[in-house]
Amino acid sequence: MPVYTVHAPSAYAADFRATDKFVFVRDGFHFWAMVLGPLWLVWKRLWLALLGWLILVIGLEFAVLRLGGGRLGVVVVDIILAILMGLEASTLQRWSYSRRKWRQLDVVVADDEEAAERRFFDRWTASNGKRWTGFDPLSVDRGGPPPTRDIPGQRFSEPPPLPQGAIIGLFPEPGGSR
Repeated sequence: MPVYTVHAPSAYAADFRATDKFVFVRDGFHFWAMVLGPLWLVWKRLWLALLGWLILVIGLEFAVLRLGGGRLGVVVVDIILAILMGLEASTLQRWSYSRRKWRQLDVVVADDEEAAERRFFDRWTASNGKRWTGFDPLSVDRGGPPPTRDIPGQRFSEPPPLPQGAIIGLFPEPGGSR
């Protein structure tokens, strides 16, 4: 079943009045991004990704020709880049949204985008107009350091105690029977 991530501009992150601005990005392989890579990037308005793709393709093709790879080498590189584009297309979309200060609100598993929207909004409106309890900005903001044990108030589980004989695993106790 496909997985969708839900994104909203940070100004409207948890606002009921701006639900038409929410975007659902399907995770997984994108066939049209593989077949028509640059056109797909233009259609999705991923300009920086398009520029990076052009630089990467031209640079790799130039390197293959410079190293004596010939036309077959260039074709193989183009096929590999096309497959990579199909695999990473949704990642490029999410990266572009995060650069534009959009927030990732949720992850939804559904058969298609319409079902994902229905499932997300059912869960989102279940709080009867109050602030959505499923929205946790700390769980979706990336790039910050992970929490440490030095911060008071952080709940961490205690490590399990070491065995009495200081032997870990399925080894016998020292001096014990086998």
